[in-house]
Amino acid sequence: MHGGGSGTHWAGAARPLVCVVDDDSSVREALPDLLEVFGFASEAFASAEEFLAARPPPDAQALILDVAMPGMTGPELFAELKRRGSVIPVIFITAQADPALQPRLLAQGAASCLFKPFSEVALFAAVESALEH
Repeated sequence: MHGGGSGTHWAGAARPLVCVVDDDSSVREALPDLLEVFGFASEAFASAEEFLAARPPPDAQALILDVAMPGMTGPELFAELKRRGSVIPVIFITAQADPALQPRLLAQGAASCLFKPFSEVALFAAVESALEH
């Protein structure tokens, strides 16, 4: 998954922390590596429950959430975070081919929704856009 792009340079600042929440171990391994290549710090969680139990650091500046996970789903975690007053931008990723899903998640306040498989360029653009808001 490693591309030839150069990572973003965060002059004089700590690298933004992007958390990944996905029940698929291959995604939890690949996405943090890719985020590191892009110049971000990253942390991965196997479930929404694990993410909530970890008490994520307040400097997490974006979340990448899988939509369909056992137990609490990505949209349910997103709703819970909003209920708790979180303003962390959320990028959803999904293998579901439901055309109504993306507009619904965006209407609920998601920063982006990417359909698997997505390109490195699309992921980078989604994270950059989320961090700018």
